[in-house]
Amino acid sequence: MHQLTLDQAQTIVQAARQAARAAKYKPMGIVVLDASGQLVAFAREDGASMFRFDIARGKAWGAVGMGSSSRALAERAKDNPTFFISLAASAEGKFLAQPGAVLIKDADGCILGAAGASGGTGDEDEAICAAGIQAAGLVVG
Repeated sequence: MHQLTLDQAQTIVQAARQAARAAKYKPMGIVVLDASGQLVAFAREDGASMFRFDIARGKAWGAVGMGSSSRALAERAKDNPTFFISLAASAEGKFLAQPGAVLIKDADGCILGAAGASGGTGDEDEAICAAGIQAAGLVVG
């Protein structure tokens, strides 16, 4: 069965934190959700604002729910803002189409979940998520 494990999720979070510290990014919030959008692991670094969890989760939740990176969703939202506003409203604030979350896939291409981060730029957030996923031996989607 294709399923994200707690050990994999914790590896993603820890490696993402290491990537953020190595790059000297601002304090991050990093979240890992499974394929059904449920929280598996989260870390808020010392000094990160209280908003980091909600933003990181919203990016990852949108990514896993739509089967696409949050960067791709942000691009799609530019051409169809009404649809994406409706998605955000129907998701009760859990959906955020902003760069900073990527899908987690296994070697067969099955979506296992998504990792999202908040604290840096969208590029920085996305980069640390990708680093974490790769460190866990999984595929960035």
